[in-house]
Amino acid sequence: MTLIILIAVITGMLSGYLIVPESIANNMEIFSTIALNILILSVGIDVGSNKSILKDLKNTGFRVLLIPLCIILGSFTGGIITSLIYHIPMKSGLSIASGFGWYSLSGVMLSNLDGVNIGTIAFLTNIFRELIAVMLIPVIASRLNHYTVIAPAGATSMDTTLPLISEVTSPNITMISFLNGAILSSLVPVLISFFYSF
Repeated sequence: MTLIILIAVITGMLSGYLIVPESIANNMEIFSTIALNILILSVGIDVGSNKSILKDLKNTGFRVLLIPLCIILGSFTGGIITSLIYHIPMKSGLSIASGFGWYSLSGVMLSNLDGVNIGTIAFLTNIFRELIAVMLIPVIASRLNHYTVIAPAGATSMDTTLPLISEVTSPNITMISFLNGAILSSLVPVLISFFYSF
């Protein structure tokens, strides 16, 4: 999956530079808006189609909400620190952090809201978050408690990193991981839009 992402990015960059006519490149916002709406719709369908999600949330208790809350606070702290270090607007830093690893959605949303530069930073930041998560999850699972493996995964804990989390933890942690990913994925478009609403 990660290799496919890197190949797609490099192919897109080369195509944009060498092949795609400027008239099409200038209208990419239309395509990215359509793709963005399809992504948001797919998350809603994915969460809504899981009939047992509310029951699972109830059985797991408060712990399931504490995990995404801590991930949000940690991500926001990183976004604030990064904004101060690199002298970018606070809303940009917080919005980039609000991607929680969902590179495709955050990249497209921020390109539309704040320009291609911030969109590209969001895209790459969230790709690197996923890559780092894939490397860290087995190490964290063996050295710390299993709940902590969910944090680096962020929103990807319900899809791309879920099989890895399942492999190195327990079925209970896997279920909590999925719920965490569903909660964070649902919040990504809300939080990014919120920071650009004022």
